[in-house]
Amino acid sequence: MSAMPSGLEEWTARIGGAAGAEEVLTTDPALVLVVGRSRINTVVVSRIVERSGLHPITEQPEDAARSLAAIKPALVILDGGAANADCDALVSPLSRMRQAAGRMKPAVILLSTGNFDDIGPAHAAVIDAVVSKPILPEVLQPVVDKLLSNADA
Repeated sequence: MSAMPSGLEEWTARIGGAAGAEEVLTTDPALVLVVGRSRINTVVVSRIVERSGLHPITEQPEDAARSLAAIKPALVILDGGAANADCDALVSPLSRMRQAAGRMKPAVILLSTGNFDDIGPAHAAVIDAVVSKPILPEVLQPVVDKLLSNADA
């Protein structure tokens, strides 16, 4: 049985193969990286993101750093998992990416079992919004739209 392709590999295949794909991916500001261990949560979040006219790419936390570097998304949505720690390895790469850009890009949303007060200082510097679970379209979609409209301003 072959391994399931990553979200980046699926997106690359959709746009015409691996040759030059990274250059194409870096130019699309409508890309959203959705990171989480729960396949159900990533599918739900992806559908909500699509309602805003955006293009989600889903990844497991272990593969997300590679995709983050390749696509440079406008928005990253992290599913923190039960302990809000599933995506901790992405905090440093996100921080470096934002410092290099000299602005708060990409915007970052944490899907959390708690609230913003439960987030440590290192994480708080990278996270723009916390959305409490359960994930509901009427809660998440306005946050996505607001963060992306602020990024364009």
